[in-house]
Amino acid sequence: MSKKLTPRQKKFADNYIESGNATQSAIKAGYSKKTARVIGQENLLKPAIKTYIEKKMKEIESHKIMDAKEAMELLTRIARGEERETVVVGTADGLASTTKEADLKTRINATKEILKRYPDNDKLVEQQIRKVKAEAELQELRVKSVKEGNTQVEDKLAELMEKIQGEVKEDGVDSNIHKETNGNVENGS
Repeated sequence: MSKKLTPRQKKFADNYIESGNATQSAIKAGYSKKTARVIGQENLLKPAIKTYIEKKMKEIESHKIMDAKEAMELLTRIARGEERETVVVGTADGLASTTKEADLKTRINATKEILKRYPDNDKLVEQQIRKVKAEAELQELRVKSVKEGNTQVEDKLAELMEKIQGEVKEDGVDSNIHKETNGNVENGS
């Protein structure tokens, strides 16, 4: 059973954790300035204080390091477009910062990272990813055609985007993809 720290020892240890300086921690804990250096070093050798400091340092470290659940939550927020990032943009008045959600490529990569952790992902999810990639490519082509002034291509791409978006159910699953996937599973594909 470990020995309980006195209030002064606890204050010393807490100050030491914060500053890393034994002498200053001893002074802040109320030890004499004349003996603070020696007492600070002695306190660091006492098993109860040493154990207390190690325990507190582990707690601090565990809060600083992301665990798997927290990583998955972050990837999920990125994939859903909920995580925002700050970007600097040039304006007529100089530079300004604004926040925006992640672009489609970043969201796709986050989705892929999530799926890597689930080896039994199904064909439906793969089809959904293909659909998102196709939407991203269509958007890029649309932007390119607008920049080049090609209105016919831009109009056709706009029609395709509307068609794709019109096929999406409320839950985000394309009914045609769902039917195609179920057909493939039933046929043993």
